[in-house]
Amino acid sequence: MTQATGPIYDKLKALGITLPPVSTPAAAYVPFVQTGKLVFLSGHIAKQEGKAWVGQLGKTMGTEEGKAAARAIAIDLMGTLQAAVGDLGKITRIVKLMSLVNSTGDFTEQHLVTNGASELLGEVFGPVGSHARSAFGVAQIPMGACVEIELIAEVA
Repeated sequence: MTQATGPIYDKLKALGITLPPVSTPAAAYVPFVQTGKLVFLSGHIAKQEGKAWVGQLGKTMGTEEGKAAARAIAIDLMGTLQAAVGDLGKITRIVKLMSLVNSTGDFTEQHLVTNGASELLGEVFGPVGSHARSAFGVAQIPMGACVEIELIAEVA
């Protein structure tokens, strides 16, 4: 974990969360871009043991496993956000999440899957972590991943 201190890092420590380093992009993009006070994080796919967490909700995975995958993505997103701004204490708002859930046509719990990320961000950041959100069911995600989430944050 980083050497940064403060309430957010205390909460991460209490939850037993160590933030990962920024992942190397898998294609022609950068992990984050800041413009003004907004930081845009590229989509992060769910990973399990360092590899894509493969699955399709409604076929090979249930809602609770998808929710765990979304929570794991939130941890990766926070690692990237820390790399982008240097200290998570500088975040004044998690503005928006967009969640893509690899799911069958009849799976309708994308919003519940995405709660895995939303709930963790709220727990770590408190009111600053409350955000707008979209959750979509999609036919496929790169590398067969079950969930992909992107994030927009405001920094002081």
